[in-house]
Amino acid sequence: MTAVMTNELPAFPFDWDGTRLPAEVEALRAEPVRKVRTIAGAEAWLVSSYELCRHVLEDPRFSLKDTSAPGAPRQYALTIPPHVVNNMGNITGAGLRKAVMKAINPKAPGLEEWLRARAGSLVDALVAEGAPGDLRSAYADPYSAGLHCRMLGIPEEDGARLLRSLDVAFMNAPHEIEAARLHWDRDIAYMTERLDDPATGGLMAELAALREDPEYAHLTDEMLATVGVTLFGAGVISTAGFLAMALVSVLTRPDVREALTAAGPGGVAGAMDELLRVNLSIGDGLPRLALEDVRLGEVDVRAGELVLVLVEAANHDPEHFPDPLVFRPDRENAAEHLSFGGGRHYCPATALGKRHAEIALETLLDRLPGLRLAVPVEQLVWRTNFMKRLPERLPAAW
Repeated sequence: MTAVMTNELPAFPFDWDGTRLPAEVEALRAEPVRKVRTIAGAEAWLVSSYELCRHVLEDPRFSLKDTSAPGAPRQYALTIPPHVVNNMGNITGAGLRKAVMKAINPKAPGLEEWLRARAGSLVDALVAEGAPGDLRSAYADPYSAGLHCRMLGIPEEDGARLLRSLDVAFMNAPHEIEAARLHWDRDIAYMTERLDDPATGGLMAELAALREDPEYAHLTDEMLATVGVTLFGAGVISTAGFLAMALVSVLTRPDVREALTAAGPGGVAGAMDELLRVNLSIGDGLPRLALEDVRLGEVDVRAGELVLVLVEAANHDPEHFPDPLVFRPDRENAAEHLSFGGGRHYCPATALGKRHAEIALETLLDRLPGLRLAVPVEQLVWRTNFMKRLPERLPAAW
C-alpha cells in the first residue's frame, strides 16, 4: 500500500455542527479505512463503513484499555487517570458489576414514576420562567444529573456542582490541562465523603457497605469513589447529550417532529432506535488500539496503531441503512445502530438511557406542543467533550 504523506492527512474530527452529517462522510464511502490526524497530532485509521466499524468494535484485537497506555498514539490528551479509561472492565474486575447493573436497571422500583415527575417539574419551571428557555441547561442537563444522583444515592442538589466539572473534566484537548486534574481530585474527594455519610443511599451506600466484607478487602475508598465519579460523569454526558441532540432533531427537522407527533401515545418509544441512529452527538471517533497486525478491509493495520470508529458514518451507511438521511421510525433494522458502541464495551446502561430519553421527550412534546427553536439554527454554538458534539445552549419558545 502506498504510504500517505503525513502533512497531507486530513484533520479529524471534520465538523462540529450537530445539525448535519459532515460532508467528508460521503467521500469516505469509497475509502472506508482512511488515515487522518487527530486533535493531539497523532496518526489514526478512521473507519467509516458499518461493516468495518462493527468489526473493530467486536474484534478483541482492537483494545480500548490500551489506548491509555504510555506512548500510545492519542486521539486527544487524557483528562482522566489512564486506568479509568477501561471503567467497566475495572468495575467487573473489582467484583462490582452486579451492584452497578442493579443501579442502572430501568425497572428499578419507583424509577419510572420519578422520571415522569422530574420531567414534569422541569417543564413547569420552564413555563413559569417564560420563553425563551434553554432546553440544555434547564431541561436535558438537570434531568440527567438528577437521575444519576438518584441512582448513586447522593443529594440531587449536589448534581449541579458535579455537572459543572464535566465540560472540563472530559474535554477534548490536544494537551493535558491542569483544570481537568483539579476537577477530578475535587469530585473524588466529594464521593469519598459520601461513603462515610449516613444519609447516602443508592449505589454509593451499597459500595460503602462492601468495605465491611472481607471478600472486598482489596477495594480502597478511592476505587469506590472512582465508580461514583465515572458513572456520574460518563452517564450524564451520554444521556443528557443524546437527549439534547434528540431535541435538536425535533426542533430542526420537520420530518422527525411530524413522525413523533403523528404516532400518538408511545410513538416516541417506537422511534427511539431511529432517533439514536440519526443522532449526531458522537462527533469524534470511538478509539481502539490495534494489539496485533490486522487486515481491515483493504488496509493493513499494524500493531500499536490507533483506530477510530466513526459511528455517525456507520449509522448513515446506505449499504446497511437504505436512504440513511430519511427518518423512518418503522425502519426494520434501526436497532442495529452503533450509538451505544458494540462488543465488550457495549454500553451497559442502554435500556436506562433509552427510557430516560423517551419519558423526557414524551413529556415535553405533550406539555409544549408549540415548542420551537427560538434562534436561527445557524446561530447555534457547538462545543465538545468526551467525544460528544453538543449545543452550548438550546433556546426554545412555545
